[in-house]
Amino acid sequence: MLELPISQLALIIGLGIGAQWVAWRLRAPSILFLLVMGWIAGPLMGWLDPDALFGDLLMPMVSLSVALILFEGGLTLQIRELESIGKATWRLVSVGALVTWGVASVAARLFLDFEWPMALLLGSILVVTGPTVIGPLLRQIRPTGNAGSILKWEGIVIDPIGAVLAVLVFEVITHGVDGSAFGIVVEGILKTIVIGGGLGFLFAGAFLFMLRRYWIPEYLQNGVAFAFVIVAFVLSNNLQHESGLLTTTVMGVYLANQRKVLVNHVIEFKEHLRVLLLSSLFVLLAARLDFDYVKAIDWKAVIFVASLILLARPLSVFISTFGTKVNFREKLFLSWMAPRGIVAAAIASVFSLHMHEAGYAQAHLMVPVVFLVIAVTVLLYGLTGGIVARRLGIAEANAQGLVIAGAHPLAREMGEVLNGLGIPVLLLDSNWRNVTTARQQGLTAHYGNLLTEKILDNLELGTMGNFLALTPNDQVNSLASLHFGEVFEREHIFQLAPRGGDEEHALPRHLRGRTAFGPDLPYESLYEVVDKGGAVKSTRITEEFSYADYLEVNEAWCVPLFYITAGGLLKVITEKGEVPAAGSKVISLLLPKDAKKA
Repeated sequence: MLELPISQLALIIGLGIGAQWVAWRLRAPSILFLLVMGWIAGPLMGWLDPDALFGDLLMPMVSLSVALILFEGGLTLQIRELESIGKATWRLVSVGALVTWGVASVAARLFLDFEWPMALLLGSILVVTGPTVIGPLLRQIRPTGNAGSILKWEGIVIDPIGAVLAVLVFEVITHGVDGSAFGIVVEGILKTIVIGGGLGFLFAGAFLFMLRRYWIPEYLQNGVAFAFVIVAFVLSNNLQHESGLLTTTVMGVYLANQRKVLVNHVIEFKEHLRVLLLSSLFVLLAARLDFDYVKAIDWKAVIFVASLILLARPLSVFISTFGTKVNFREKLFLSWMAPRGIVAAAIASVFSLHMHEAGYAQAHLMVPVVFLVIAVTVLLYGLTGGIVARRLGIAEANAQGLVIAGAHPLAREMGEVLNGLGIPVLLLDSNWRNVTTARQQGLTAHYGNLLTEKILDNLELGTMGNFLALTPNDQVNSLASLHFGEVFEREHIFQLAPRGGDEEHALPRHLRGRTAFGPDLPYESLYEVVDKGGAVKSTRITEEFSYADYLEVNEAWCVPLFYITAGGLLKVITEKGEVPAAGSKVISLLLPKDAKKA
């Protein structure tokens, strides 16, 4: 073990962020790498001992971190989505949770030989899914329809429900199953809803009240929000055990859906904080695994995990969505998407200690089993989720849509022409007037900051396969290209050339998208054509009228932008100068005839 505490702290952060980076480069779920890093640093190499490092502060730190993660998750939820998915979502987190609990508990009893109290507690813990895993998976898969929204809502809302269920099961276990058990459960549920939900609304409302009256300077707003979440969580837990997770989730949802105060800066801060917390937590919890207990996991545990995947989840989904608008293909996809994440790991770590103190000999096996469930489900769904979605027809195997960063007049013209040719276009802009104008023209446009992680969660990208950064700011274009690189393949990410063709002072090529339209066409050059009356037009290339003929006819008054192949593939014309074949449709920025004469 590293002797100096500061060395262990540096190791935790270094391994956590390093694992996130490796996962990003390999386009794989980060949790797998975090688990491996923690396991290597802890039980395998002995470099890290979280219990010795943090002592009694370890579990409170874990709890506070989970609270902040769920608060950030709540900030991604939009109430308007429930108009179409509300019935299915609420059933999944209620009826579906009970079904999962029952199947998981019976499976734990049969396959793990757990005593009934242990089996019931483990089943309640595994009711939760994993919002920190589901979010990145949904960005990669990009399912169409309601399935993605249902999974996002379920993943966040089910976590406090699972935590409360685990508390209630533990309370019944410790008090014994008698006539008072039902009263304990009912009282616990009511107190959790009243205290957890009430404090969530109260603290979120107080924070907004202070913001509206400018009582908090801008540089302190993130810090005050952080303090509000922590205080609300601890107060709620003191009044009702584990109700704090509901409190922080409600706070996030309330802040995200109110329209009186802009809270984007708070959302951005929490996104960055979540990455650090998530990375550190998984390394810490994985490092606590006892190697002897891990070796005690045998083939029966694998059967237990299989029962969760093949029986508990499908049964939960089909019972919960019966009679809803969720179609059969979406039900199948929902049945194949239930990864567990940080909340399951954290709750298992806490209750493993409680059950050990209560004298249950098998308590030490709870954490290794939960970590096995996390690893298997994340790996399985991460590798197969996209394949399953495409086979079911709820994700595009070869999506051709174009996301354009910018909703200014040129972007709107591009969008209108491409839409008319059957290519879906989504415009993104932080200028509300541009977005409103685009919507009035019948275009799909989204208002928001391009660089926040939240924007990826709120966009319907199932039909989108290309990204074009078309803002006047080269740095924003580069950052947006990197950001959307989490969703699109690098070969399908484009941005304008740097201003004035200044490649020397532009960001390195590996930090940029591919140069669209040519190296000598920055934003100013394109708008010079627009100011002279230029318009976006499409022309078909034939055997008789080749692309060379097309360029010759239009001479220097033509800026080729895109072409659509005979097979319907959208291609962005780059600095390499592709030559569209016969049957293609070329989309260019053209000057009118009178402007050419002038």
